[in-house]
Amino acid sequence: MAVEASQPSRRTQSTRTASTKTSSPPQQLTTNQSSTSTNNFTSSSGSSYRLDTSVATTTALSSLSSFRNSLPENPHIYNFSEMRTATNNFLAKRFSPNSSSPSWRAILRGKEVIIFQRKFQKQIETCELKAILSTICRSHHISIIKLLGASISGNHIYLVYEYINGASLSDCLRSPRNPNFTVLSTWMSRIQIATDLAHGLDYIHNNTGQKVNLVHKYVKSSSVVVTEPSFNAKICHFGAAEICGESKGNNIDFNNNVLPDSPIDSKRSANLRFQFEGVRGYMSPEFRLSGIETQKTDIYAFGVVLLELLSGEEPLKYKFDKKSGDYKRISVIHTAVEAVTGGGDATEGRLRRWIDRRLKDSFPVDVAEKLTRLALECVDVEPEKRPNMGRVAGKISKLYLESRIWSEKVRVPTEFSVSFAPR
Repeated sequence: MAVEASQPSRRTQSTRTASTKTSSPPQQLTTNQSSTSTNNFTSSSGSSYRLDTSVATTTALSSLSSFRNSLPENPHIYNFSEMRTATNNFLAKRFSPNSSSPSWRAILRGKEVIIFQRKFQKQIETCELKAILSTICRSHHISIIKLLGASISGNHIYLVYEYINGASLSDCLRSPRNPNFTVLSTWMSRIQIATDLAHGLDYIHNNTGQKVNLVHKYVKSSSVVVTEPSFNAKICHFGAAEICGESKGNNIDFNNNVLPDSPIDSKRSANLRFQFEGVRGYMSPEFRLSGIETQKTDIYAFGVVLLELLSGEEPLKYKFDKKSGDYKRISVIHTAVEAVTGGGDATEGRLRRWIDRRLKDSFPVDVAEKLTRLALECVDVEPEKRPNMGRVAGKISKLYLESRIWSEKVRVPTEFSVSFAPR
């Protein structure tokens, strides 16, 4: 009996000791104590229950793992043999058969990637390549497809980008097999793409943390990937101009003006005009004359993409004129100017006829007009009159919020149901 009477007192003493340890400062806990996965508690009724902390620990570790995976990686300098193995000695089916740059979808070091083959415009040392790759690969934005690394072989460089499941913006807007169909059939899908592109390009121009302002140079609808199901947009080929030696960024100051000691090479300009033969309509007037790209040329190309989003039309197309018996060149810039010229109800009617008919006239007219006028500011003939991407991204964000409000108002009510069953 004496032994039985002493047991409750020891249990009470151990409980007091445990509570004392629990209330001690965190710095007094040992490593073993902090890693304990279960704790015992005693309720007021004397019954005990167990709190399992393994679930919380697992959640924290998974969150940390996902955060670590989202961070930009160090650049990879791949061996050329890895490129050959991944592409079946470059005999595998090309990812974009119609692209001017050969590309392959492959598995490289356990990751699904896209490999682009490009020519060097100038020779570059391995140490310089590593420095440029370190700058580009560490840049990270949700609207930019991440560059993982590169490989060099002779006069060619192979750029390795992460694979993103989606389709190009040009394919989403225009289907040769079915011109009356588009996956971007709602206004919100298009304003979402415009917002993503604006913020992605603003990051490239202003927020990468580099001393020299970067230029994308390849802004066009075919260089934008649209993902499903949220219709977010991601910019391709970021950093290709700097890595391949095509950018004249060293001859441009922080205000994107050409420095006096950087004469324009007429032969280089002619080569660039030939190189950009397939993307006419995106080149600014000053780029066609000089062949020198600046952030202002990016803004011009972005304005053209905005007009594509609104109208669904190509930047340039040719229509046969029966009167003259010749083909007439039609620019999306000129048709947009005609749509918003003037004012009043007439402008609204012209704008509705100019906006992509596949939207079925379901869009906020005032927002569409503001976005059209902003795009026309971006394609101004005078580079100094074009707004910077920070200002453009801010305006488009406001237009996106206005579009959300409009979308909530026109949404079909779901509070009631309709039945055609007999009463």
